[in-house]
Amino acid sequence: MATDYDAPRRNESDELGEDSLEELKARRAEAQSSSVDVDETDFNEALELPGADLSNEELTVRVLPKQEDEFTCSRCFLVHHRSRLATTRNGQPVCRDCAA
Repeated sequence: MATDYDAPRRNESDELGEDSLEELKARRAEAQSSSVDVDETDFNEALELPGADLSNEELTVRVLPKQEDEFTCSRCFLVHHRSRLATTRNGQPVCRDCAA
């Protein structure tokens, strides 16, 4: 089926202009009566987030100790490679991000 994209579109406000006042009132009443009153506490109790219970899970990440060519920044306490060493302040190493 071919569609004429240049033709003016009809929207809901165009259709409402042609309806009678009684029909508009009936539509409004139908729209308002369709809402459901939900108690938020009941909804929150029934809501279960996926993966929320991680109490029996173990992490499988292998943690390596600090290597010979790494240092711990004295400001952000992150472990960086020696190439990220900017300066030392009071004898403590500082990374490029913290020195800027």
